[in-house]
This record gives sequence, C-alpha cells and structure tokens, in this order.
Amino acid sequence: MIPQWFKINRVASFLSFAAAIITLVMLVLEEGANAGLPGTLFFVSLSIAIRSHSFLKGLSFTVLIFAAVTAAMFYPDAFTQIQEFNLKELIVPLLMIIMFGMGSSMSFKDFVGVVKMPKGVFIGIVCQFTIMPFVGFGLAYISNLPAEIAAGVILVGCSPSGLASNVMSFISKSNLALSLTLTAIATLLAPVLTPLLMKLLADELVPIDFMGMLISISKIVVIPIILGLLFNHFFSGKFKWLDKAMPLVSMAGIAIIITIITAAGRDALLTIGLTLVAVVILHNVIGYFLGFHISRLLGLDRKAARTVAFEVGMQNGGLASGIALEMGRLATMGLAPAVFGPLMNITGSSLATWWRGRSADDLKEP
Repeated sequence: MIPQWFKINRVASFLSFAAAIITLVMLVLEEGANAGLPGTLFFVSLSIAIRSHSFLKGLSFTVLIFAAVTAAMFYPDAFTQIQEFNLKELIVPLLMIIMFGMGSSMSFKDFVGVVKMPKGVFIGIVCQFTIMPFVGFGLAYISNLPAEIAAGVILVGCSPSGLASNVMSFISKSNLALSLTLTAIATLLAPVLTPLLMKLLADELVPIDFMGMLISISKIVVIPIILGLLFNHFFSGKFKWLDKAMPLVSMAGIAIIITIITAAGRDALLTIGLTLVAVVILHNVIGYFLGFHISRLLGLDRKAARTVAFEVGMQNGGLASGIALEMGRLATMGLAPAVFGPLMNITGSSLATWWRGRSADDLKEP
C-alpha cells in the first residue's frame, strides 16, 4: 500500500519537472510573456514536492513565496485591486494580526533576559541598530538606485528583527533565549529608533516625518504585540487551536503582503530588479558576517555570536513594508522589503543548517 503523502510527492515532483521544461522552452522561443502560468505552477509543485525532504523542508514556504511573486509579476492586475477595493488596504491589518501572533508566542519572561544576559542583549541591540542601517545606507548610495527604492534599502536596515531569526537560532542550536529577548526588545524599540535612523540616513532621499513614522510603527507593532503578550499571559493553553493557527495565518499574511507589493511595484522591478536583488543579498550576508564577528570581538561565545548574526542579518520585512505603505510609497520603498524577505529565508536556513552541523560546543574557543 503506497502512502498518500508519497503519491502526492510523486505527482508534485512530476508537475514541477514538466512545468520547468515548459517554462524553459517558452523562454528559448522568446514567448516569455506567456510563461507566467507554468512558472507559477513550477514553484507551487516544487514547494509541495520538497516537503518530504528533511533537509529542504524548511524552504517550502520560501518557494511558495516565489510562486506568489511570479504570479504577481505576470498578472499584476489580479493582485492590485478587486472591483472597487484596493488590495494594499489589507497590508496594515495583516501586519497587525502578524504582530499579535508574534506577541502571543512570547511571554513576559522573554524580557527577563535583559537581566540574565545583559552583555549579550546590549551587544545584540547595538549591532542590530548600527550594522544594518549603515550598511544599507552605503549600499543604497553606491548602487545608484532610484531615490525612493534606495530609501527602501535603508528602511530594511533600520527595521528590527522578526520571528524568522528565532527559527534560525533554534535550527542552528544557537542561544534561543537570547534570540527571543533580542527580537522582543528590538521590536519595542523600533517605534523610536527606526524613525530616528531613517531621519538621519534617508531624509535626503525622501522626506521623513519622524512623529508620523513613530505613530505608524506604534500602531502596527506595539499595540498588537502588547495585546498578544496579555493574551498569552492570561489565556496561554486555553485556545490550542489558535496557537496552531497563528503561525499559518502569519505565513499566509506575509505571502499576501509580498504578492501585493510585487504587483504594485512590478514596473520598477522589471527595470532595476537584478540590481535590487544583488543589493539585498549583499545587505543580508554582510549583516550575518559583521553580526557574528563583531560579537566575537566584543567577547560573546560562539552560540551567542551566531544568535546575534541572525538577529542582525534577518530583518522584519513585513514591518518595513507597512511603513512604506503608511508613507504612501509602497510601490517604491516597499520593493526592497518584499525582495529581502524570501531571500533572507534562503540564506538564513542555509546558514542555520550549516552551523547546526558544526556545533558551537565542539569548536575550540580562539
């Protein structure tokens, strides 16, 4: 008797292979404009197929994001407006739901880490709000990107880390407690530090309203997270269906947000797409590198340094997208966060898997 999951995996593998061949043939025959459907089918079926592989399973969601991005690039009208309703209006409510889910997955104990691990928290927060903002600033200027898109690169750097960094710390056997604490503290500091850094680094590219941005981030982040923390404190374990549903809701929300932003900025992506992808990958990888090595130079052990690397290199692209929307620049400033999200999950999961195979406890301290 062949298990049902095995049958599904075989069908998905066949579909992904067939869709890839059809897509390549269309590109060779210069029929790329009609490659949207097979291209999207390729990523969807590939996402299903790799679910059965323990090594690749973590990339399934990211591959599904590429399917959504492909569909948005080929059929942008379907993801911008439905009748009289503009789909970008969904972004802020979805972000608030995601932040509520983030808060409900935390507890007030996560903030105790400030007392238990003051050195690691201090170094992590300083690295978080210095390395990525200034690296983003440098890359934005040397890449010669259009002003508002360059400002989006800086915005990614000025944003806090998100839950993805916690997942990668867990996979890599790093210091998960430190990761949770850093994410919590950085997120609550973001309403002040993100607008302050944007005012300092990006005001020449786009006008930055400090108070307006502070209010927007507070609305999107602080209030939902506090409500989530309170929900977790008073109702933890009482709504198990919600605990299981929130991660799926958050992933679906992120996918929808990235799809809407891609559709809105399709024309700009067609013009500067490869340059933006290169800038985003550099930004992300430099964040890992400097986060780890600066932490080591400042005296953190390898586990803690790995944690800081993920916290620095993996930013909350969803929040950056919400800020871009609130500023009325979703189709330009929102592009870098939309590109950053899927790519950081690929690099982050790859690094986490590699580090997992090289346990920090087995390595000699220099």
